[in-house]
Amino acid sequence: MAKTFKETAEEYEPKRTANIADLEKFDISEPIEEREGKDSEGKPFKYNVLVRDDIDYRVPNTVLETVKGILAANAKYDKEVTIFSVEKTGEGMGTKYQVISL
Repeated sequence: MAKTFKETAEEYEPKRTANIADLEKFDISEPIEEREGKDSEGKPFKYNVLVRDDIDYRVPNTVLETVKGILAANAKYDKEVTIFSVEKTGEGMGTKYQVISL
């Protein structure tokens, strides 16, 4: 039997994009997907998300850049790092991310 509009509305939870910093840790072997959104002026932009348990965790480009640097630095010493954590401070354009290898 089909659900009523009311039942469907009461069960509805909007899909939200969380932030990679909301995760306790992540493994660099986890898949990342590209999404497209629109800014406040309606202009399209692309962003990356790590998808875990049907939740999109936005991955800022600065986090990707920092992980790339950590991987390159560790490769010089034949050290492999696969687990990371991200700490986030600030909001909006003033947001800063600290990437920590675990």
